[in-house]
Amino acid sequence: MSLTALTIFKKYHQLIVVLVFFINTASAQTSATHDSADPLVVLGQQLFFDTDLSFNRTQSCASCHDPARAFTDTRVNPFNAAASIGADGASLGDRQAPSLSYAAQTPDLHEVEEGVFAGGYFWDGRASSLEQQATSPLYSPVEMALPDASVLKERLFEKDAYKNAFSALFGNNVWNEADALNNAFSSAVAAFQRTSLFSPFDSRYDRYLRGEYKPTLRETIGMGLFFSQGFANCSHCHQLNTLPNSPGETFSNYQYENIGLSVNGALREANGKGADYIDGGFMQQGRFKVPTLRNVAVTAPYMHNGIFNELRTVLLFYNKFNTTGGTSQINPETQQPWGEPEVDAQRNMEKLNGGIPLSRLHMEALEAFMRMLTDQQYEHLLP
Repeated sequence: MSLTALTIFKKYHQLIVVLVFFINTASAQTSATHDSADPLVVLGQQLFFDTDLSFNRTQSCASCHDPARAFTDTRVNPFNAAASIGADGASLGDRQAPSLSYAAQTPDLHEVEEGVFAGGYFWDGRASSLEQQATSPLYSPVEMALPDASVLKERLFEKDAYKNAFSALFGNNVWNEADALNNAFSSAVAAFQRTSLFSPFDSRYDRYLRGEYKPTLRETIGMGLFFSQGFANCSHCHQLNTLPNSPGETFSNYQYENIGLSVNGALREANGKGADYIDGGFMQQGRFKVPTLRNVAVTAPYMHNGIFNELRTVLLFYNKFNTTGGTSQINPETQQPWGEPEVDAQRNMEKLNGGIPLSRLHMEALEAFMRMLTDQQYEHLLP
């Protein structure tokens, strides 16, 4: 057999092995479809939905990132998904599970200038790449809680289809070293997350840019406010491209900011971390990654600790920095003052105070524009 023929044979053998695996197990996630027959992507999809890969066999990646709900955690719990309950049914973290919508568009962690970082994954950037992000929940004691890679290997070996797929794609040596197995797992899951299922760019906003949708007057005003300089100032943090209305905009500069959020008291009491605990971030004290605004209207609760339930509350929170007295200093969800920052240091007051007071009509327009950023597959979820 010639070298070319052998290469073609290996390529199609890999595809056949993994597609057989897909056919045999596809019933577990019929709601998730993507546009690739790449065997690595197909394997990644299977891993993403497999609850057997958690220690108690109760939780998969999709448990906290449901593709039917913009890859967020919509499971019913007493804390309104401000944080996710682990595979053991009891463990509770201190941060909200962020949406994986458009996660693959995030740049790897890098230093923009001295002391200023952008990119990376999780709220604090502790995973520098999409691949690193993929394996972290496997071994987190408050998430899927596998003790180590040897247990991952045992779980994968329970299914001949996994053994065949991993060996076909990565070679038989993948089973001999923990790093090799983790890298293979992360490569497959990351490949799945890079498909158009996660990043379709087909919202009303995208269709408007392609001349396929005419925005309403309110959406148009909101768009103008959003991209304005010195008015609403949203684009200081929630614009990646240099020019407004650029195709492929993900509505985050992926930098890290402290906006002065207070503690989510109900969550902190429930997870038992105590009054003295401070979630100060990972790299930069009190700073958390600016999230994408893609699908923001259907991915409540909001902020890294899930402290707000309504998108309008988020807008009111930002507006309080440019207004004084009265109802502007009251959280409408609690009817109490907004609360003191958990971490006061490094708050970017220049940006927070950089706008002008917004009226109710202004905020309605901004909210209308943010609703435009909802992927077509989730528009039925809009409140």
